[in-house]
Amino acid sequence: MDEAVKVKLKRVLKELESIHGRHTELITVYIPAGYDLNLTRSQLSQEQGTAMNIKSKTTRKNVLASLEKAMQELKLYRQTPPNGMALFSGNASQREGVQDIKVWAIEPPVPLAVKMYRCDQDFVLEPLKDMLEAKNVYGLLVIDHKDATIGLLKGKSIRVLKSMDSIVPGKYRAGGQSAQRFERVRENLTRDWYRIVATQMRGFMEKVENLKGIIVGGPGPAKENFLDGGFLPNELRNKVIAVQDIGYTNESGLQELVERSQDVLKSEEVMEEKILVSQFLGKLSMDPDSVAYGKDEVKHAIEVGGAERLLISESVGDEEIEKFSELAGRFGTTVIVVSRETKEGEQLAQLGGFAAFLRFRID
Repeated sequence: MDEAVKVKLKRVLKELESIHGRHTELITVYIPAGYDLNLTRSQLSQEQGTAMNIKSKTTRKNVLASLEKAMQELKLYRQTPPNGMALFSGNASQREGVQDIKVWAIEPPVPLAVKMYRCDQDFVLEPLKDMLEAKNVYGLLVIDHKDATIGLLKGKSIRVLKSMDSIVPGKYRAGGQSAQRFERVRENLTRDWYRIVATQMRGFMEKVENLKGIIVGGPGPAKENFLDGGFLPNELRNKVIAVQDIGYTNESGLQELVERSQDVLKSEEVMEEKILVSQFLGKLSMDPDSVAYGKDEVKHAIEVGGAERLLISESVGDEEIEKFSELAGRFGTTVIVVSRETKEGEQLAQLGGFAAFLRFRID
């Protein structure tokens, strides 16, 4: 998602989050991509009839006015926008007894899959907030000798790709040669099981775009034996960023795996920022003509088409981020917003919050 679009969406969400109804009177409507807009109009019309039965005169008045405002907004559209629509309507006044009905129509930056009508004290904002989550994808695997589940983590969403059961038997307790033969058979079956899981992992992960890393978990030593046994190809093995002890190997295991790995996932996101700022500081020291910093210098570099990548600190504020992101978008400059959570991020903030990698030297 373009940084300018992201900043605009954040600003609108912040505004909507600040509005609270005194009763269940704020209208939220999510229209998914490809959905017939006439069906939504029809539903809102039916909701007007239902709202007539609200006992509270003030609440009834606000709900009816909000529905009417939403329906008037929808008349401006001949059809649902390509990515769907999020519609919010309600009394934005913070003064008791004062009505100020406003409507917000948002065309989301990515296709909307949610269909919803809700009348509540607060607007439902989670589907749009989820769009602002990092879009890097992480592969997930939970495994032991009996089962394995492969999944993906994208944003906050966990998707199960495949659940598998093995034919590896439990441990043989009797002694003697039979036990030894049984254990050899069991070891062979276990290796076959690991190969099957590795083949499935490779088949799924090779199709994933933007695969940032892989997290592996399980309740016993199977996960380490699987990873250390050379079953995964090197390009996937090298992407493993964490191995976690967890209690389950089913879908619940994937949930637990993600919960246990929050620190790892956060550090992965921050690491990208650390590397970029470190690269900039290195170039500033060794090859200062290949970079620029400071608000005016960076703006000039963008305007002459010389800025390849812009690093902008979150410390400069949303208004400046939005303005510079829009400018960068016109000249093909990639924008990276850098937090202040690291030493490098703090250094960028102290440099004024603006830095750029240049395509060519600028006099």
